[in-house]
Amino acid sequence: MTTKEQQEFEKKVLDQFMSGKSLFGADGAFAPMLKNVIEKALQAEMDAHLDSEQRSKGNKRNGKGKKKLKSGFGSFDIETPEDRQSSFQPDLVKKRQTILADNLSEKIIGLYGLGMSYRDISGHIKEMYDTDISHTVLSQITDQVIPDIKAWQSPPLLHCLA
Repeated sequence: MTTKEQQEFEKKVLDQFMSGKSLFGADGAFAPMLKNVIEKALQAEMDAHLDSEQRSKGNKRNGKGKKKLKSGFGSFDIETPEDRQSSFQPDLVKKRQTILADNLSEKIIGLYGLGMSYRDISGHIKEMYDTDISHTVLSQITDQVIPDIKAWQSPPLLHCLA
């Protein structure tokens, strides 16, 4: 980074910080760095996956896919590495995972447990984290806890001994 680019970056960070805007959201000053770190980590996972055994089976890199991630810092797009045999299973950002942070899922489950509707939860997440979450994603997250909630709401009856 040149001195001028460094100064522009620092000004953008300070302006966003002072105005209360997200530093990691789509237009956030740190968004490119977060995106870069995640993409490099995924590339390192792919390198580890394509060890000599995989290469001897004819497996190798096969381009990149795109994915929109939602996090407590906002939404952003990343490129995900792909292999020819589609056997690569990343750990950092799993296949079909669209929410980066588990803590965001926990917050959604907490709001659902308080009786908020999907529309209210979606509005709250948008306001607090500048992240849009569809009703489908909310449903997938809350489906994890519905059995526990129902079990808690209807405990087994205790037999009274007379």
